[in-house]
This record gives sequence, C-alpha cells and structure tokens, in this order.
Amino acid sequence: MATDHFPGDPRSNWERMLAGDLYCADDPEFAPRLAQASRLADRYHRQTMAGDVDDAHETLVALLGAVGDDVTIRSPLFVDLGERISVGPRTFVNCGLTALDIAPITIGADCQIGPGVQLLTPTHPIDPQQRRDKLESAEPIAIGDNVWLGGGVIVCPGVTIGSNSVIGAGSVVTRDIPADVVAVGNPARVVRPVDA
Repeated sequence: MATDHFPGDPRSNWERMLAGDLYCADDPEFAPRLAQASRLADRYHRQTMAGDVDDAHETLVALLGAVGDDVTIRSPLFVDLGERISVGPRTFVNCGLTALDIAPITIGADCQIGPGVQLLTPTHPIDPQQRRDKLESAEPIAIGDNVWLGGGVIVCPGVTIGSNSVIGAGSVVTRDIPADVVAVGNPARVVRPVDA
C-alpha cells in the first residue's frame, strides 16, 4: 500500500509542485507534460539542424513560457516542462543548455550563456526513504539582465544572479550572486567587481 505523504492535503501533486511544496515526482499526471516538452525540444533540434529558422522559432515559442525578441538558443536544448522558462530579449544561449524548470527559470535580457550550462531547479529530500518514494520540490532560478554564464556553469535551486555579473566557466553557483561582480569556483565566490 502506498504511503500517504500528505495526509489532509487535498491538492494534486501538480498543485503542490506549482506551490513550491514537496510533491511525488512519479505521479502519472506529469507524464504527458514531460513527453510534450521532450517532443517539442526534439523538434526544435531537428528544425535548427535543418536550417528551418522560422519553424524552429515557432517551436521554441511553443516550448518555452516566454521568448523575447532576437533570442538565439542553439540546440540541443533540454528541459523538464519548458513552459516555466522565460528568456529576455537579445539573449544568446549556446548549445547544450539543460534547464530543469520544475520551478520557474527567468533569464533576463542581453544574457550570454555558454555551452553545457545547467540551470537546475529541482531538489530532493535528505531523508533516504522520501527519496525512494520519489518526493521532490523545486526552487526558482532568476538570472538578471546582461549576465554572462561561462561554459559548463551549474546554477543550483533557488539561486538569483544579479544583473551584469559574470560567472566563470565550470563554476557551481550554490547561493545568490549580487549584481556587477565576477564569481568563480566550486562553490562560486565573488572575486571582484566587474569594473575592477
């Protein structure tokens, strides 16, 4: 018999997820949305590889929650839902972005995102039984305007990166980074202001 992890809570797991609360990730309710996002991401990849610029843009708009003007996202692109991602105008995203958008991911205007970047909103309980039972939650990621994320940067759940900041290649961002700084390392630490 399945464990009732949320006694007295009438919400669906989808409603719990949207609220940012712990939910059961293997609920069948999620499968159609995940599958649809995978299909759209695959179609986007095939269209960009074929040079079908207009069709690819239409697919990207269908996949993501919001796409600003003059956005470039090189394929492949990997998402959970897609619909919880917004990308500001004139942002450039290099190939291989993984943006797991169980919680919202907001990318500002004029950003530069290097290849192989990971934006990871899901988080899992420390308790081993809860992990076995497929419980998880998620925390939003917010990236300000004119941010540069170097290749291979990993941004962890709940992180905000302030406008104009630069995150060095390969860094792991585990906590908020203020605006107008350069941060590097694992975990990423501020090393200087951008104008120094």
